[in-house]
Amino acid sequence: MLDRIDLHVEVPALPPTDFRSDEDAESSLAVRTRVVSARALQMARTGDPRLTNAVLSGRQLRTYAPLEPEGRTLLERAVEKLDLSARGFQRVVRVARTIADLDGTARIGTPHLAEALRFRPRADA
Repeated sequence: MLDRIDLHVEVPALPPTDFRSDEDAESSLAVRTRVVSARALQMARTGDPRLTNAVLSGRQLRTYAPLEPEGRTLLERAVEKLDLSARGFQRVVRVARTIADLDGTARIGTPHLAEALRFRPRADA
């Protein structure tokens, strides 16, 4: 069942000292701008505003989210270590494609895949 959920994020409580920080967080407007840009990239790539990364079929993923050899190797190791199913593999690629879009990059890099893998559920959870 957990394999059907794309993102699993554990959010620990912040220590009280973090509430006193003078650092400004990224503004909602900045986040919105990145999301709108990422959606525009997806639409330009597929030509269809309904074809977001989340709904791409396996064949469409191979077309619109090709993996470089080192990325494929990373995912193959993850399949073995994390016991990923085919569905889990595709979900990681979809999330990595979205992370790359939010990063404004055309190619899915190994860092995008590694970040997407961190969103998978932990086996001990």
